[in-house]
Amino acid sequence: MAGRGTMRRDVGLIGLTFVAVSGVIGSGWLFAPLLASEHAGPAAIISWAIGGVAMLMIALTFAEITAMLPVAGGIARVPQFSHGNVVAMAMGWSAWIGYNTTAPIEVEAMLRYVAPYIDWLHTGPDRSTLTGAGLAAACGLIALFTVINAAGVRFFSYVNSTLTWAKIAIPLVVMATLVWARFDTANFTAAGGFSPNGLHGILAAVSTGGVIFSYIGFRHVIDMAGEVHRPGVTVPVALVLSVLICLLVYGGMQIAFTGALSHDMLAKGWSGLMISADLGPLEAIATSLGFLWLVSLLNVGAVISPFGGGLVATGSNARLAYALAENGFFPKLFTQLSGRGVPLAALLLNFVFASAVFVTVPFAEIVKLNGSAIVLSFIVGPIAVVALRRLLPDRPRPLRLPAVTWIAAPAFVVATLVIYWSGWDTLWRLGLCLLAGLVLFLVRARTRGRGTLDYRQAVWLIPYLVGVGAISSLGTFGGTGLLPFGWDMAAIAVFALAVFAHAFRCRLPQARFDRYMADPDGIAAELDR
Repeated sequence: MAGRGTMRRDVGLIGLTFVAVSGVIGSGWLFAPLLASEHAGPAAIISWAIGGVAMLMIALTFAEITAMLPVAGGIARVPQFSHGNVVAMAMGWSAWIGYNTTAPIEVEAMLRYVAPYIDWLHTGPDRSTLTGAGLAAACGLIALFTVINAAGVRFFSYVNSTLTWAKIAIPLVVMATLVWARFDTANFTAAGGFSPNGLHGILAAVSTGGVIFSYIGFRHVIDMAGEVHRPGVTVPVALVLSVLICLLVYGGMQIAFTGALSHDMLAKGWSGLMISADLGPLEAIATSLGFLWLVSLLNVGAVISPFGGGLVATGSNARLAYALAENGFFPKLFTQLSGRGVPLAALLLNFVFASAVFVTVPFAEIVKLNGSAIVLSFIVGPIAVVALRRLLPDRPRPLRLPAVTWIAAPAFVVATLVIYWSGWDTLWRLGLCLLAGLVLFLVRARTRGRGTLDYRQAVWLIPYLVGVGAISSLGTFGGTGLLPFGWDMAAIAVFALAVFAHAFRCRLPQARFDRYMADPDGIAAELDR
């Protein structure tokens, strides 16, 4: 292995944009139009617009920071800049757990899609349990993701860009075919009208309908920022482009899907859409139209899309493990880079952990763990972007958000709502993950026997987690329902704004921040590349 400080800035605008797009357009696009329609009917297109704007606000806060401070593993490093190592540990550990479950989820999706053609992969009455050979195939795919990433960021970017062109082209072909073959405008006012469930249905599609969670792949841009050519321009443009591209793909698919539904499918209304097929609603529509070639194309997309998602998650998570080692949470071994500028030790660590998760944890639990572990990390962007305006006022900002507080505060509320929408059953798992991480962090800090722990900068985090958990337990997303719909989200919004103001005041002291930024073996060396 080579020493530290040799990461290569080989990723360009298209490559970085496609990293995010590949993370967003995974296996879910085959089912997303149905799930959103069941909640909001034709008004689901409004849900996609709301979700896109909400994610864009969060992405913009990260864009200002990562364009100014482009380092690897940004999700774990951003809070280190503004609030120190304890907050960075919590955010980085949570994201690392979540990223390590993403590749197994995408692999399982691939294997389920090909199950009708390869019968030895699964067993059981409903053929939903992987056989020994199926588990071996799954671990082999995770190993393949690892090998592609180990070949270097330029090769990874080439492979991912090639896959992503296909991942964009296939949905576009499906959309165009559905619009050409059967686009009934009457569907947009059928079965209760354009918005049969009103505002409640639109917001439910954003939350439990999967709209907001479809966009969160933009985070991969932040983690790859340390290997980007001209990061001051490339990072913010890639973040914005990735959200807009995915809004167009998902929004366009929603419109095409709504217009292509037959009257039989709508017989029981939007909440009871009668659609059943191995590849979801789009296959059912293609079959009803007699387009067997379109079914075959959907089969190809059902394999390529999760493959690309797993590949990107593997690469992004290696940078996250590298960042956790830079922060002192993992041993320094994981900051070592290969001759190709890749954190190879971190890749291998993640391969072992992800394979162990796949073999030992039931798939349903992996999915819940994935959702609970990733969503928390989004809260740090809105807090850090405002704090760094005070801590680092004179550093050139390639992207400088206007009226930053008026963007950051709503973005923090949105990020908190995303966590709340995950549901109580998900949030208590998040609490257990963070508790395990805290124990490991304290043990690691004690064995190292040096350095200052930034507890005072983390005092807002425990009340925040407890408060969100308490409201969740009383709310309508997996809780008791004592707080009715609307009131629960209002309570979350008010609570989030109060925490936002407090967290800003808990930023690092200026003197400690200056020492951290000037460390010749740390952030200063990375930024000088």
